[in-house]
Amino acid sequence: MDQFVSYISRFFMIVGGFALLLLVLLATGNVGMRLFHVPYAGTYEIVSFLGALVTAGALGHTQRRRDHIMVDILTEKFSPLVRRLLDAVSDGLAAVLFAIASWQVYRWAENLRGTGELSETLQLKYYPFVYGVSAGFALLALVLFLQMSRAILRKAEGEE
Repeated sequence: MDQFVSYISRFFMIVGGFALLLLVLLATGNVGMRLFHVPYAGTYEIVSFLGALVTAGALGHTQRRRDHIMVDILTEKFSPLVRRLLDAVSDGLAAVLFAIASWQVYRWAENLRGTGELSETLQLKYYPFVYGVSAGFALLALVLFLQMSRAILRKAEGEE
């Protein structure tokens, strides 16, 4: 399972990186074209959609590597067993939170798809971007669940 999640999180990271590249190229091109008073129409919309994919794409991979900011001023004084217990509880709670977020964002995307809602300026269907954010949250929830399971199993095996 860990190998599968590793593969999927890398894939999401690549999608997020590609979205970031497109975002930078679009924003830079738009700034350049403004010098000639011919900005791209709808740049703000597309940059917003791509920014959502960049963020959602990085969530799972970043959590796998534990690259998020952690404040451990209090927990560093606890024993390794207590720290693992706290890690398991916080990972479990975060997994539930992001699973619910993924489900709700998915429901929103379904609603957007069903109603045929379009973006304001370019009249694009933007529900695929919302599905992408939902998938990013789901991957993050899965990674957190696996990390919680790993912390529990280490405690059960008596590792210190």
